[in-house]
Amino acid sequence: MEKTQVMVYFSLTADDFPLEAVSKRMGIEPTKSHRKGDLIRKISEAKTHSRSYSSWELCTGYQESLDAGEQIDQVIRQLKDKEKVINGLKSEFGLACRFTIVFVMNNGETPALYLDIPVIEFASRIQADFDIDLYANPYDEELDE
Repeated sequence: MEKTQVMVYFSLTADDFPLEAVSKRMGIEPTKSHRKGDLIRKISEAKTHSRSYSSWELCTGYQESLDAGEQIDQVIRQLKDKEKVINGLKSEFGLACRFTIVFVMNNGETPALYLDIPVIEFASRIQADFDIDLYANPYDEELDE
């Protein structure tokens, strides 16, 4: 039986910007990045779908969890001393900041989501917003009997 999973990632996005410069100044290699124009998928011989913006991401990957705070902390710990660097990069390259929290709920297991004051204050100082995605998979009600 699959367990509920949580993934959290921080992203810096803009129309186009030098991903290598961001990595160097942050002192962190992204877990994922892409450039504007990178191929997402080939729809047909004549048509492709490509990225419309560039992105630098720091991600936990999916982890079994019933408390998103654990994954949020994993990301924040890597970024907390980078506030001035992030704000400088935002100013220089016109970047937007976002924390994305993704829940894949299985068998009716719903994880907790609590944003404590230090997380909210950090996000505010770098002007990051939050995107929360919920995916609830059906579950077998017979398991609850």
